[in-house]
Amino acid sequence: MRALLLAGLLMIGMNAMAQQPDPNFHIYLCFGQSNMEGNARIEEQDRAYVDPRFQVLSAVDYPSTGRVQGQWYTAYPPLARENTNLTPVDYFGRTLVQNLPEDVRVGIVMVAIGGCKIELFDKNEAEEYIATAPDWMKGMIEAYGGDPYGRLVELAKIAQQSGVIKGILLHQGESNTGEVEWPAKVKTVYDNLLSDLGLEADSVPLLAGEVVAADQGGVCASMNPIIDTLPQTIPNSFVIPASSCLDGWDNLHFSAAGYRQLGRRYGAQMLSILGY
Repeated sequence: MRALLLAGLLMIGMNAMAQQPDPNFHIYLCFGQSNMEGNARIEEQDRAYVDPRFQVLSAVDYPSTGRVQGQWYTAYPPLARENTNLTPVDYFGRTLVQNLPEDVRVGIVMVAIGGCKIELFDKNEAEEYIATAPDWMKGMIEAYGGDPYGRLVELAKIAQQSGVIKGILLHQGESNTGEVEWPAKVKTVYDNLLSDLGLEADSVPLLAGEVVAADQGGVCASMNPIIDTLPQTIPNSFVIPASSCLDGWDNLHFSAAGYRQLGRRYGAQMLSILGY
């Protein structure tokens, strides 16, 4: 009887250990608008081998490829939704796994909506914002159950069962160009994420990318000086410069080469934060 009891306690202990998040599985939450979801066409080099240590937690179903919402997959593009394109996160993750120890995996959770203002991710403002959103945006919002912020938190909680959230990536601002209140609005979203996920600001940095820069003729480049002030509002935040990152034909989105370069810059900044 005593042997059976000990065996049962041992099994319970082993199950508990098996269910503990892996500290070497680094999770990153990614959100924003079209330059986060990706606009440039995915090229053959982007479809080449992706290290399976780089994973994506699918935020939606992908009917044509069989990805299922809430399941982990090797992070082949597209990462945001089935019909999106190359994103800086593609090369953020690849940069990390190329430079981190081989026992470290990287997982990303992405929710991004082309054309949206930061208000879409403010859980206290989103309902009013969605009510007045243009029809072309509503289908993308509906892909996330009508609640992009809620989907991001839902998936982040799933991810926390497997790993540890190490940072948050943002690329947004084009639709808030000229708004000096933008950093404070971002802080509201950041603080809500920390609170809803039980995270501490000191251990979860926010990495925010600049929009297409003036040296590329960026039509929203005047937003970059505002983005650059973000660390004054969020101390544990870092701005990823976009200067010299090649843009696309519309001077609003990056080209594929630009996304690769910007993504590597996100990755280099995160490696520095991690001490590599």
